Amino acid sequence: MTDANLLRQPLAAAAQTLGLSLSDIQLDKLLNYLDLIQKWNKVYNLTAVRDPQAMLVQHLVDSLSLLPALRRHAAGQPLRLMDVGSGGGLPGVVVAICEPTIDVTCVDAVAKKATFIKQVAAELGLKNLHGEHSRVEQLTTPPFDLITSRAFASLLDFTTLTRQHLKPEAIWLAMKGQHPADELAALPSDLDVFHVEQLQVPGLDAQRCLIWIKPKG
Repeated sequence: MTDANLLRQPLAAAAQTLGLSLSDIQLDKLLNYLDLIQKWNKVYNLTAVRDPQAMLVQHLVDSLSLLPALRRHAAGQPLRLMDVGSGGGLPGVVVAICEPTIDVTCVDAVAKKATFIKQVAAELGLKNLHGEHSRVEQLTTPPFDLITSRAFASLLDFTTLTRQHLKPEAIWLAMKGQHPADELAALPSDLDVFHVEQLQVPGLDAQRCLIWIKPKG
């Protein structure tokens, strides 16, 4: 288990650098979530990253970097968000902890990962977090306002597999590493990539960007 005191200050500092105002309760829940990942990782192999401080930066802070853009887009309105290929719940769980008005469904084709999400929701008291075990193309669910992913698939696969789950006027938000020029070029002409946003992840020496996409028309 992590020594939460050692990780709390860097987590709070990273959130502040990102312009996020998080309560003590939210910081506690993020660190409790990190503990749950470590605990379940021994059996379920949720992540290849094992070091708590590396997990903090590569998982929690990396996922937090999505929040400023998400808050701008939501503008305080309640939204339903699907996190596809969520794995251990990144970024979906982080969004659910930090944004109580956003209802988050984490979808993964691996049963034990969806089970983990349900356990996190129960242990952390997150009524706005749901785990779904399904291939996303086979999922039966009301459509979403926003669909996101972090290292799930190519942009073409991501948009093709999830398009049926988009509400009218809804958007995709894909978290990527360096600018994915080849993936963008492979997208069909009826999709509009209307913004590519560079993200700065505190403590992470790697490129990150956010791809905003919507259907045309």
